Amino acid sequence: MSYDVIIIGGSYAGLAAGLQLARARRRVLVVDAGMRRNRFAGASHGFLTQDGTPAADIAAKGRAQLIAYDTVEWVSGQVTHAQATAQGFRVSIGAAERQVTARRLILALGVKDELPPVPGLEERWGKSVFHCPYCHGYELDRGRIGVLATSPKSIHHALMLPDWGATTFFLNNAFMPDPEQREQLQRRGVIVDDGTVEHLDGEGATLVMRDGRIVPLDGLFVMPRTSIASPIAEQLGCAFDEGPTGAVIRTDAMKATSVAGVFACGDAARMAGSVTLAVGDGAMAGMAAHQSLIFEA
Repeated sequence: MSYDVIIIGGSYAGLAAGLQLARARRRVLVVDAGMRRNRFAGASHGFLTQDGTPAADIAAKGRAQLIAYDTVEWVSGQVTHAQATAQGFRVSIGAAERQVTARRLILALGVKDELPPVPGLEERWGKSVFHCPYCHGYELDRGRIGVLATSPKSIHHALMLPDWGATTFFLNNAFMPDPEQREQLQRRGVIVDDGTVEHLDGEGATLVMRDGRIVPLDGLFVMPRTSIASPIAEQLGCAFDEGPTGAVIRTDAMKATSVAGVFACGDAARMAGSVTLAVGDGAMAGMAAHQSLIFEA
C-alpha cells in the first residue's frame, strides 16, 4: 500500500500534522504505538480552549476528528524500520513487518523521560512530580514546591519556580552551586537544601531525607534526561542537536530534517515540550510536507 505521507506517532504533533494533510485531501497513514508522553498526567493545562481537560480526552478527540477524513488510515503498532527508496520511503510495521510506502515521512516520535533513581519518584510522575511549571505550577496554588537537582541545568528550574510558590532546591548530590549561582537563588528567595533524598512517601510529594528529616511538599519538579522514543530518525540518517536534556532531531523553520522528504515535529524535534508547542509543530510539519509534494515533486 502506498500513501502520500506516513506519520510515525499519533500523539498531539502527529495528529496536528495529519489534520493539515487530510484537509488537503492527501492519502495519509498514521502509525501510533500508543505511548503518549503525558499519559501519566490527569489533565492538560495551558492549551487554549482545553485548559484543564483530561489529556487522554484531548488525544482521543483529536484522533476521532482525524480518522473521520476518508483519506486517513490509522494503524496501532510500532514502526520497526524505515528506509529511503527511489520513489520515497518504505516503512515496516509490527512484528510481521507489514510493508508500506510513502512519498514523504513525518516523524512525531515523542520522547521517553528517564527519571533519577529515587524510590517513589516514578509512581508519582505526572501526579505530584512534574517537569513543566507552565503545565502544572498554577494548580499547586502557591504551595510548597521542591526542585530535585539532576544536573547543573536544574538551577534553571529552581530560578523559575518561585513564581508558582515557595521553592526549595534539593541538590541531592547532583552538583554544587557556585557562589554566583547561590546569590541568584537567594535573590529569587529559593532555599537551598544540601541534603540527600532517600525516597518519596505518602500522599503528594513528601521527601524523606537521608538525615531523617521529613519534608512535605505540594509538588516536586525534576528535569529528567530524555531520549527519542524510536530509532527511526537515526535509521534514516537524520542529524541531531544536543538539547539541555538530551538529543533532538535537527529541523529547519519548516520542520524539515536533514534528510530530504523527512519532516519531524513535537518533543523529539524541539528543546522544550508542551501540548501547545507540539500541536503548532505538527501543523507546520503537515503543511510543509504537503507543499513539498507540490513544489518539490
